Amino acid sequence: MPDQLILRRPDDWHLHLRDGAELKSVVGYTAARFARAVVMPNLVPPVTTVALAQAYRDRILAALPAGAPFEPLMTLYLTDATTPAEIDVALASGIICGVKLYPAGATTHSEGGVTRIERCHATLERMQQLGMPLQVHVEVTDPSVDVFEREARFIDRVLVPLTRRFTQLKIVFEHVTTRAAVEFVRGGRAGIAATITPQHLLENRNALFVGGLRPHYYCLPVLKSESDREALVEAATGASARVFLGTDSAPHARASSTPKSSTPRVTSSAWRDLRASTEPTFTAGRATRSASGSSASPGPYRSGSNSVQPSWFPIARARSLAGH
Repeated sequence: MPDQLILRRPDDWHLHLRDGAELKSVVGYTAARFARAVVMPNLVPPVTTVALAQAYRDRILAALPAGAPFEPLMTLYLTDATTPAEIDVALASGIICGVKLYPAGATTHSEGGVTRIERCHATLERMQQLGMPLQVHVEVTDPSVDVFEREARFIDRVLVPLTRRFTQLKIVFEHVTTRAAVEFVRGGRAGIAATITPQHLLENRNALFVGGLRPHYYCLPVLKSESDREALVEAATGASARVFLGTDSAPHARASSTPKSSTPRVTSSAWRDLRASTEPTFTAGRATRSASGSSASPGPYRSGSNSVQPSWFPIARARSLAGH
């Protein structure tokens, strides 16, 4: 039996770097641990065009520590006004790996997101034709729906009809949190996959309330039941090629998470400290154990150029990064 386990350098398929001072303070921690990352476009203002994505990519590269071997894979922010022509430009640019659907008002900086999916049908048709993945924040914004049921309702109301209408559209179900989501992905047609976060693998919603209200465990989508967590662990540690790591790591100022005003977020590099204390320090610095490094099985978190079946993302398909 071998006495050494070598893990190839992983990729993070769902990352928030923000911009400005926040970007400069956190990008080095991702670059030290990941070869590539799919960077989310929900800035203020959002990254809605290829020109904005190119400028953002340039800022990310400029903020990297000298010599850091890291490649940001860019995404576009889908709106009611996104045109099929912009998808053509995105594919031709060589820097865009997907288009992110935020339901308007569902999460941080999603105010400019999609109000009605029907308004995007022409653009989604073009994405289907070109093989450009749609990355979806799967929650309804209907205030009458319980916060713990918003993912399941989105599946029923939006995703199921969407997969039937666009039978060849690649869809990434971002940060799955429920057993229903796992079953949807596993039982769905070809071309449906999902990311899973470390926080949703490690904790259930009880963590929000142990010893009092613990706002540092508040993220979106919110933590779910223990049964849901167990379903995620089963999916992550199995051999399915449909699920892969997306940390959903996002920097936020500590003051934004006080009980009076708690904005949803998790910074993955501080998650170990979070689990150890009710008063965690959210200064990025140490890597936590992550799903990508927890198992030697040939499961969903295979690292380097083999991690996420490269056919999923146009950039990954076009480049070989076997040297990671």
